[in-house]
Formats: sequence, structure tokens, C-alpha cells
Amino acid sequence: MNLSALAGNVRLKARLSGQGGGRGLAHAYILSGPVGSGRHTLARILAASALCGQAETPCMTCAHCKKVMAGIHPDVIFISGDGEKPVSVDQVRQMRTDTYIRPNEGARKVYVLEKADRMNSSAQNALLKLLEEGPGYAMFLLLAERCGELLNTVRSRCQQLELAPLTAVECLEELRRRFPQGGEEELTAAALACQGILGRAMEQMEGGAQEREILSQRVRQLARLMVGENELALFQGTMELEKEKKEMLLPLLDALVVQLGDEAAHTASPKRALRGVRLVQTVRAAAQFNANSGQLAGWLCAGMFP
Repeated sequence: MNLSALAGNVRLKARLSGQGGGRGLAHAYILSGPVGSGRHTLARILAASALCGQAETPCMTCAHCKKVMAGIHPDVIFISGDGEKPVSVDQVRQMRTDTYIRPNEGARKVYVLEKADRMNSSAQNALLKLLEEGPGYAMFLLLAERCGELLNTVRSRCQQLELAPLTAVECLEELRRRFPQGGEEELTAAALACQGILGRAMEQMEGGAQEREILSQRVRQLARLMVGENELALFQGTMELEKEKKEMLLPLLDALVVQLGDEAAHTASPKRALRGVRLVQTVRAAAQFNANSGQLAGWLCAGMFP
């Protein structure tokens, strides 16, 4: 089985490597591990393998594999509760009815149950009957943080796959691959902080990328206002600094110096841009001594329009 899309988990991959080819897979699996450990990635790999018709599955190039990995295959059904609620007994009964409708496109029909370990005993017992008596083409993937919360009778009818935390080195390698524009210091910090849960590190990196883009937009806007001749617009723009997180203020001022230097080379008012550079450098020095953002905003405005 092609498990390259799943990071780390060498032992689990070795266990699954001989399975695949659709019918070679078990009819039910429990995928357990913390949020962000790769349960959904593994679920998609297993679903793609069940539907892929190639010799080595999943091939990731056929129509079935592409649809599964994109989350749009009609024969892969994700079932979750209402909001934070777990899957209910009524939903399991509806699923049981649906299983007897043959697959739309593939040879099998795959059901992915979210938060299976939070289902109550009635829902789990209804699922148990389906695991025992469901049609041969149906496959069930139960996602759980804690496998032990499932009834013994349910666990006994499923193969259990526990996702292991990644090493810091594995996390860092995966982050480098997924975030090639990320700085090495930032990538290393995320890999060390995530405790082996790659999803957490990715959230940190994605959040950092979003913050960087917001910062970049703010810097470009401020630079244009400082070089321009509209004092009121600059005043309104600098007042936005009061909303800036304290930890983002110094990086913003550093980036503003660079942006104004670039403006000096391309604007019709290079002297004004260079004045802005000197002013921001002065303000940056003051910011290190806990000058508040409101004071810095007024300083920038007054400095450009003395």
C-alpha cells in the first residue's frame, strides 16, 4: 500500500504495507490518536486504496484516488454529529439503510465516522450490528482520540490502527516540505512545540503565514501614506497601530524601514521616503523602551508633517 502521504508512523506503515487492492483491506478499522495526528489523512489513504483499481494502491493518479483525496468521491461518506455532539443512534440507523444502496462509482462504499469514541452505548450497539451484518462492499473507518472509549465488542470487530507522535526531526522534515517559504527558525520552533503532532505544527505555521500577510499589507499601506501628502489619511492609518499586538509592533517597524527604503527608489518623493526611514528608525529605538503604540502613532504622524 502506498502510504507516502502519511508522515512518520513507520511501524503502522509496515503493518499496512501488505494490505491494499481494495478487497485486501479489512472491512473495519479504528484510527486512533490525538487531533492533528493524521487520522483523516490515513482515512483518505485507506478509502482511496479501497476504491483504486491499480496494482499498487492507492495510485493517487486515477479518478477514484483524486476524488477521494479531494473529498468529493460519492462513495466515501463522512458522518459526524451535530456541532460538538457525537454521532447519534438515529444517524447510525440511517447509515445502515444507506449501506444497502450499492456504490455509485466504485467497487466499495466507505463510511468515515467522526469522534466514534464519543458515541453512546446505543449508537455503538447499533453500529456493532452493522459491523457484523453489513454488505461485503461496505467499509467502516472509525476515528477516535481514545480507542478504549469504544465498546469491547466494537473494538473486537475492527482492526486497530494507532497513530504515533512524530519525532522532532520527522516533524521538521515534513514542515520543510509543506512550507518551503518558512524560515528555518520558525519551522524548528513549530516542530519542537507540537509534541510530535504534525497537525498542531501546521496550524502554527499556517497561522504565522496569515499573520505575515496581514503584517505585509499593513506595512505597504503605512509606507504609501507616509510618502503621500495627505496628513489626515496618515493620521488615520497610524492610529491603526493601537490595535496591533505588542509582539508584532517591532517586526512591523522593522519591515516598514525596509519598505520605505524600497519606496525611496521608486517614488516621485525619494527625500520624503528617506525622511520616513530615519523617523521609523528613531521610533523603533523608542519602542524597545516600552513606548506605547498610541505614542508611536502620533510620533510617526507628527514627524512626517512637522
